[in-house]
Amino acid sequence: MIDERGLWSLIIFVTGTVIGSFLNVLIDRWPKNQSINGRSHCDYCHKTLAAGDLVPVLSFFWLRGRCHYCHKPLSWQYPLIELLTGLVMVLMFWFPFPLFGQVSASSRQTVGSWALMVAGSAVMISLIVIFVSDLKYQIIPDQIQVVFFTSALFYLLTRLGARLTLIDLIWQLMAGVMVTMPILLVYLFTKGKGMGFGDVKLAFNMGMLLGVKGGLLALYFAFVLGGVYASALFLAKKKKMKSRVAFGPFLVLGTVVMLWAGQHVLSLIRAWYGI
Repeated sequence: MIDERGLWSLIIFVTGTVIGSFLNVLIDRWPKNQSINGRSHCDYCHKTLAAGDLVPVLSFFWLRGRCHYCHKPLSWQYPLIELLTGLVMVLMFWFPFPLFGQVSASSRQTVGSWALMVAGSAVMISLIVIFVSDLKYQIIPDQIQVVFFTSALFYLLTRLGARLTLIDLIWQLMAGVMVTMPILLVYLFTKGKGMGFGDVKLAFNMGMLLGVKGGLLALYFAFVLGGVYASALFLAKKKKMKSRVAFGPFLVLGTVVMLWAGQHVLSLIRAWYGI
């Protein structure tokens, strides 16, 4: 028999898969400047999909990964994003971001902790859309930048509540400006060839969420991971030196590292350098 903890996890997971289904719409339509209104359809035969074709995760496997009408193969992106979103929301409910303080087990079902879970989930959901959009289309839509900024601000307000003063808010915005400067300089120096302006805006949002130290460390991880990935592609002869590699996914990974392991990273730095 399922206990209360398992029941809440199941409800949140199912809710997350439904949200993940909507994220797939955002990922495929926003980069193409398409409206997110209207029914989903097959990319091949353009048939409008029935409700039974749109059940998160289950429909994909029920249809054996093929369109119900033309039988063309469907992308694994759809069930993977749905599953990932469900898992992320469950994780956010039971284990909030360590960097911003933890919620005790006894208080997780209070209004404040529910708001914290929703705000943290919104941040992670925004990052999922940014990651896949840039990886797939090499575009970070402005719409999701706005959602990420709003989610980050909502998270800060939820975490600090009445303790968040106007000065604190201004400082967080200034942190965004300082963190985005290295990316902006690369963008200007390479005239947009080495870095897209979407990356500049994303770095600002990262700094606003993580602060100066956290944001700059997230940039550091992004450059390291991106450099390793690009070098591997070059050595495998899958990319040329002048080939463009989406950098947004690595900015997202750097942000996630600092959100979940920021305290440990900062502790290690203090231990190494004695600060």
